Amino acid sequence: MKSSYSDFEAVGFSLTAFTAWVLADSTIKLVGHSNLPASEVVGFLGFFMVVFLLLHGLWRNKVSLLWPIWPKRQFVRSCLDLINCLCVVVAIRHLPLTLFYILVFMSPMVTAILAAWFLHEHLDWRKSLAIVAGFAGVVVAVDPFGSARQGDWIGFAACMVCVCCFSVNMVWSRTMTQTEKPESLVFFSGLLMAAYGFGCMIWQVEPVTIRLTAAFVAMGFFCTVGNICFFVALKHTSAANVSQYHYTQLITGALIAYLFWHEVPTISMLAGGILIVGSGLYIAVEAAQKRVDAGSISPLVDEQTQ
Repeated sequence: MKSSYSDFEAVGFSLTAFTAWVLADSTIKLVGHSNLPASEVVGFLGFFMVVFLLLHGLWRNKVSLLWPIWPKRQFVRSCLDLINCLCVVVAIRHLPLTLFYILVFMSPMVTAILAAWFLHEHLDWRKSLAIVAGFAGVVVAVDPFGSARQGDWIGFAACMVCVCCFSVNMVWSRTMTQTEKPESLVFFSGLLMAAYGFGCMIWQVEPVTIRLTAAFVAMGFFCTVGNICFFVALKHTSAANVSQYHYTQLITGALIAYLFWHEVPTISMLAGGILIVGSGLYIAVEAAQKRVDAGSISPLVDEQTQ
């Protein structure tokens, strides 16, 4: 792997990561139609992530890169990844794919609040207003009192946990990418997911067909590619540059949802999505501008844009 990448190349990694994640989520939705428990789905996902990374390490003769420098820190981050993946499986089963992506785009707002809380970052009235507008967009998109409301409260609750775990994970990961290899970050997460999922299968297990196995292989491949590309991008460019392309998932996700499940976004979902995306983009652009004005920025402060 090259020692460094330009911002343009890092953005390419970002786009590849977000597209691969949409393909992984779409495969999870396909698997979700089965009776497999979420723990079993996550277990097989982690297993195939580990397999692909081992094969990649053997091919490059660099298996040693897979083991982390700071295992305890990796364990904490991987626990967040595990919870996030479990909730993604649950949320996608209970929500239309387009609505799922609209809701997960709350992560820039949540991260900005976390940065203000834990990192004592100043929230001016403009950013506060953008955060309020973003959360208002969630209410509009969900349309809780409308007759056309899609999804259920299990999916909404799981999605909120996803947003929290993803936001905290990104703050933590930005620091870890400075010392850890992207492969080790993904490998350790996959290892923990496989251990948890297969451990739960001792008490609850459903038979897996050849078709489901093929879906697990595809899911593991897309997730591995997405995670590695994301961590490479996060290491070699600012979080502001990465997060601005997060919203491409809404386009690719809506397209796949329409082609495979004939899901058509409602007016309330579109209106809420505009508010959420606009809020997140404002936060990202403002953070990028501050970074340019300051000339440099600390990794943790930069994380408020994720």
